[in-house]
Amino acid sequence: MASSGAGVTAAGSANEAPKIPDNVGDWLPGVYRFATDRNDFRRNLILNLGLFAAGVWLARNLSDTDLMAPQPGV
Repeated sequence: MASSGAGVTAAGSANEAPKIPDNVGDWLPGVYRFATDRNDFRRNLILNLGLFAAGVWLARNLSDTDLMAPQPGV
């Protein structure tokens, strides 16, 4: 028999899909909580790997710029 959901708390169950935010104003607090949650190792690992990948991408794509070369029109 299916349960009537009497055991579900106000926070929702673990199997419930997360609410999709409607606009950026609803999205930003979640990103802030995601980035500042000190107790969730998995989230912090994902965040750190993402920041590392972004840094590698920047280093690879900006490393071919010769900053000492003469600039056109100067």
